[in-house]
Amino acid sequence: MEAEVKWVDEFTFIGKSQSGHAVVMDGNGGDTAPSPMEMVLMAAGGCSSVDVVDGLKSAGKEVKSCTAKLTTERRETAPRIFTRINIHFEISGTELDATTVEKVTRDSLDKYCSVCLMLGEGLEMTHSWELVA
Repeated sequence: MEAEVKWVDEFTFIGKSQSGHAVVMDGNGGDTAPSPMEMVLMAAGGCSSVDVVDGLKSAGKEVKSCTAKLTTERRETAPRIFTRINIHFEISGTELDATTVEKVTRDSLDKYCSVCLMLGEGLEMTHSWELVA
């Protein structure tokens, strides 16, 4: 996998993925676009959500919605790395049960989510979930 990040001006950068998609990033704390750290956080939520939806579907469950809400703690001084991330999943569907939801959400963080596993080497990575109507 390859990517390219090109400086535009001030603290604005454009990242281009190998698949040809582009995203604007703002190194000035997210004034005009997501900051690089926000992109990392969204990547963790996206990667883990794929695992959760796929895991539920593989278990024969019908998923109607899955929202990942991420909260973090960061170091106060540079480098301002994440020290803790929690992903809270709000999931709705047909005949979802707590045992299956707990398993697929835990498996995402512990076994499958490449982004979370990379981040988890240097921080506390947790999850929570709820079934919503």
